[in-house]
Amino acid sequence: MTTLATDGDACEWVAHPVRDHIASRPASYAPAPGTCAQPSLAQLTTLGVGGELARYVEATGEAEFLETIREADATGTPVLVLGGGSNIVAPDEGFDGVVVRDVRDDIEVVDDTGCGGATVRVAAGVGLDALVARAIEEGWMGLEALSGIPGTVGAAPVQNVGAYGHEIAEVISSVSTLDRLTGQRAHLALAELGLGYRTSRLKRERVWGQHSGEVTPRWVITSVEFAFRHASLSAPIAYAQLADALGVEVGDRVDAAQVREAVLALRASKGMVLDERDPDARSAGSFFTNPVLSAAAAAALPAEAPRFPVYDYAARRNIADAPPLLEGVVKTSAAWLIEHAGISRGFALRDDATAAISSKHTLALTTRGSSPCSADVRELAEAVVERVRERFGVTLVPEPALMDRSGTVAITTA
Repeated sequence: MTTLATDGDACEWVAHPVRDHIASRPASYAPAPGTCAQPSLAQLTTLGVGGELARYVEATGEAEFLETIREADATGTPVLVLGGGSNIVAPDEGFDGVVVRDVRDDIEVVDDTGCGGATVRVAAGVGLDALVARAIEEGWMGLEALSGIPGTVGAAPVQNVGAYGHEIAEVISSVSTLDRLTGQRAHLALAELGLGYRTSRLKRERVWGQHSGEVTPRWVITSVEFAFRHASLSAPIAYAQLADALGVEVGDRVDAAQVREAVLALRASKGMVLDERDPDARSAGSFFTNPVLSAAAAAALPAEAPRFPVYDYAARRNIADAPPLLEGVVKTSAAWLIEHAGISRGFALRDDATAAISSKHTLALTTRGSSPCSADVRELAEAVVERVRERFGVTLVPEPALMDRSGTVAITTA
């Protein structure tokens, strides 16, 4: 297990803190469990695109969750495991297989020993922001900068989700999975997950199905175990924009609830929290990852292009220290590349297109109208990629999975 040390405030933590209840943000626009027997993919995804389903299962227990997937694999039926549906571009043609939505909400405190911190096991179906809210209530440090990210806990390690200078890698200790290659349960420790910037072994490893061309994830996460330190303050603020919003310096630590409120406000200003009233929130969040380039490739960019160091957050052992620097690579800004390739906020390929660049942030592709379509999202994404490649020689990589009706997922080398 990975334990992240602090500067000594863990032992000053008062056990069983009393905090006001902290409301969580929704993980999805999907119907509440048990209210819709056969929803469409459009109802289950935050982009609001996708057709009808052949079969839909809401798994309320782990046994049902695993049995549904094993049964489908045994019969060669395509499987789509959905959490919040916030990281997928679903096909307009629908899906020929079984969609399994994990609706479990179990958060189990395995151990809570004061100075030793807390070990917490969380079902994959729990909304990530619900866990963040619970962590702040309990004084479990390290998740506050991830406030407002849609989706579920089970999806978080796959992408190694992160925001405002922190990643989920910093507090994960292990994941429990179903290995679809063997059909057996498998427990993977942090060191086995291969966590990097918006990637992991869980994302990269795929299995071939019995249908022609069907490629789906090898690993299905059933639960995630976290190792938290107790603290009265947040992890060090690691992002200048967040520090400015809080009125502090980078590296300072403040009340975690204040960090949450500042992060939610910043995300809302970019249309990056789910909100039915905000048309810019009809998105998959950041549609492209920030490119990680070789030093030579970064040097070829214009002098004014942003350049950031790349860190190995999974290797950090002291939360108060900077994570180890990865040598020889440089991260740049996908949003900057998009804007300077001539694509502005609100851009659409056609007046009648049902997909457009967010009016708040160029990194988000949004849908509009009463019947948006996946084809428009893909066409816009391809146009963005091509313009950036032509202008800067950099190929942007989508964050969401791009699916067709048989279960094929676009594979990247990220």
